[in-house]
Amino acid sequence: MAETDQILYEVEDRVAVISLNRPEAANAQSMSLLDDLDAAWSRAEADDEVRVIVLRGNGRHFSAGHDIKGSGPAPDKFTLEDLYKIEARRYLGYSLRWRNVPKPSIAAVQGKCIAGGLMLCWPCDLIVAAENAEFSDPVLHLGIGGVEYHGHTWELGPRKAKEILFTGRAITADEAEKVGMVNRVVPVAELDGAAMELAAQIARMHPFALRQAKRAVNQTLDVQGFYAAIQSVFDTHQTGHGNAFSVGGFPVLLQRDGVLDGMKNRLRKQ
Repeated sequence: MAETDQILYEVEDRVAVISLNRPEAANAQSMSLLDDLDAAWSRAEADDEVRVIVLRGNGRHFSAGHDIKGSGPAPDKFTLEDLYKIEARRYLGYSLRWRNVPKPSIAAVQGKCIAGGLMLCWPCDLIVAAENAEFSDPVLHLGIGGVEYHGHTWELGPRKAKEILFTGRAITADEAEKVGMVNRVVPVAELDGAAMELAAQIARMHPFALRQAKRAVNQTLDVQGFYAAIQSVFDTHQTGHGNAFSVGGFPVLLQRDGVLDGMKNRLRKQ
């Protein structure tokens, strides 16, 4: 078993298990956590003994999203170009790379999966959710139309995507399963077992056949416009940052409305 402080990594019966390990922060994503996570994905991709990748989170919540007050340059020293480079690499870039890792991947999601948390589970091929899982993207409070990896329309369909974005409300695991975003919903206590059982079933398949099946589905989505749309909406996302800068500096809208502190307080109580 190899690990960092923030990401745990182990291989069991041809399944690589990657665990987010900031439970005290609801697995909020600092820049270093994302770098460690990408390194774990790369390790699993390069290991010929690994056939399936499982992504999970320690603690009550899968991920509270980006750690806005985490490491990195102070917000008042950012330029829009600085922010664009960071997000193009660590947010959009990492999510697309994980999505295109040729091995099947499964996200096991419990508790809150907020904004940037979606950018961890959506790139996975399958999602197993605990009954208490809730998925949300409330970043309209920042004056931005959604997180950097715009999987919303593809994962939820256009009308449900608009509802979730317009209201900022969370959708439950059952709702997510009904629209096809989640494959299975299980009791919280059975989440890890269910994800590993599914991974073991997949790992018995021929690895080249798995690679080709994944490529077929992802390439079909790309032909339908997935990749072009993701890139285009990322640039639209940046106009939200540009507006925030113009009225007082990022993340002025979030600070003004007290949204960040409110979200953190709710997570601490759960």
